[in-house]
Amino acid sequence: MASTQRSSMTSTTARSGRGERGFTLIELLVVLSLISILAAMGMVQHRNSVLKAQEATLRTDLFHMRDAIDQYFADKGKYPESLDALVTDNYLRKIPADPITGKADTWQTVPAEPDPSNPSAEPGVYNVKSGASGTGLDGTAYADY
Repeated sequence: MASTQRSSMTSTTARSGRGERGFTLIELLVVLSLISILAAMGMVQHRNSVLKAQEATLRTDLFHMRDAIDQYFADKGKYPESLDALVTDNYLRKIPADPITGKADTWQTVPAEPDPSNPSAEPGVYNVKSGASGTGLDGTAYADY
């Protein structure tokens, strides 16, 4: 009976020793590094999703402005002198801001070919492109959208 009492005392003393009081420094470093890795992955995913949304908005805005230019040409038989003419003649409510640059005045306009029957007339705006520098997630330059 004394041997069973002695073995239970040594196991109790061993459990309440120095190693059972808290986490080791290695365990804390491993947990902190895992949390850091997961946070970094989350930030990259968030940044990419924001950029995808901006690119989708850019494509949509370009589609609507190009459609308004085509409607203007179909109605009036000439291209608008500027993008502001689309707003003035109610083809657009307002010139949208470029989602990449955040400004409405960075759009690049492409002039139409001059009219051979009236070479002195202003050619007008044939197309519109983004004035943002850089490339999208698919490798296409924003100016080529």
